Order: sequence, then structure tokens, then C-alpha cells
Amino acid sequence: MTTSATPVITIDGPTASGKGTVASRVAQALGFAFLDSGALYRLTALSAQQAGVDLSDEAAIANLAARLDVRFNGEQILLSGKDVGDSIRAEEIGNAASRIAALPAVRQALVDLQHGFLKTPGLVADGRDMGTVIFPQATLKVFLTASVEARAERRYKQLIGKGFPANMAALLQDLRERDARDTNRAVAPLKPAEGAYVLETSSMTIEAAVAQVLAWYQAVAPEN
Repeated sequence: MTTSATPVITIDGPTASGKGTVASRVAQALGFAFLDSGALYRLTALSAQQAGVDLSDEAAIANLAARLDVRFNGEQILLSGKDVGDSIRAEEIGNAASRIAALPAVRQALVDLQHGFLKTPGLVADGRDMGTVIFPQATLKVFLTASVEARAERRYKQLIGKGFPANMAALLQDLRERDARDTNRAVAPLKPAEGAYVLETSSMTIEAAVAQVLAWYQAVAPEN
């Protein structure tokens, strides 16, 4: 059951800013549902790869996006019941996701799916347009960012830790290209939502970032 008063926390930001980890931990701390919207684009890219669909075929990819069978179970990401959390973190899938995220029909196809994650007692949603487009009525909007160098280092450690090959120079170039695509696209460009709290995490631990978001939420949370 949901109501218009169901609280929503949106955490937007660029690739590898740590928003996913922060959002999932905030959701866990509050007992809220969690939406990793970036994973939806990665899942769509993975589905397109598996189906042999060309990334320029906007209509076909939008159709795949509309039919995603996805479930988040803690940090597990299930596609049609199969754990694909590691598969969608590959750089190839990330690049493909960034490309298809610029397609208006794909973004529209995922709107209803994203709204479906809103349920009581609340939702924490992370992505790039959660506070600006998908949940503009959010109780708390956060824009989490970090320097490109700090983000590249985080992504390098993440990939190596999962057994993927990684090159720091290539990661830096990739992040700069993704930032340019995300901020300059015509549909739902990456930017802080109106009224968003900006959190710069280059030298901040995950625990400190989570604590700050929770403190901001407690200050604006509706009375129970």
C-alpha cells in the first residue's frame, strides 16, 4: 500500500560517486524499500546484449525495458529470478547503459517500473534523475558527488575486487565521457534537483555519508 504521503529519499549523482552503497544502507537503516535505478538501465543493456538487439534500436530496447522482471534483495539484483549483480557491473555493460539512458523511449518505458518501487513505509531511490524527474515530490533530495579521480579509484577497487580487469587511465577517461553524456543529454540531464542537499564525498567514508543523509532525513521527516 502507498499514499501520496509515503516518504521518499532520492540520492542522485554521477557514476561511481558511491550513491548506490549509501542509498542501500540508508534504506536498510530506515527499513525502507530500495531502488537502484541505474541498475535498471544496466539490466536493460544486459537484456539487449543477451537478445542480440542493437543499441541504436530505440524501440526494441524500450520494449525490453518495459518487460524487465527485476527484484532487489538487499544488495542482490535479480533478473527473471537470476542473480546478475556482478554481470551488470562490467564496464562494457556500464557503457552500454549510459548510451541507452540517452534514448527518450527507454527512459519513458522505465518510468512506471520505477514508480512501482514506492511502497510504505518509504523508499530510497538512487540514480541520476530521481529527484528531478521520477520523484519530484521526494521528502529529501540529495545530490552526492566526488572528484573524478576519487570516483575512478573507487571503481578500480570495485572491479578488481569482483575479479574484473581494470586500468586507471581508461577508467578516468570513461568516467569523464559518461559525465559529459549524462550532463549534456537532452532528456533528464544529470543535475542537482531543486532544493537538493549536495554532499561531496571525495574524502568522506561511506559511514559518514550515510550518517549525514540520515541526519538530513530526520530533520525533514514527516511526523509519525
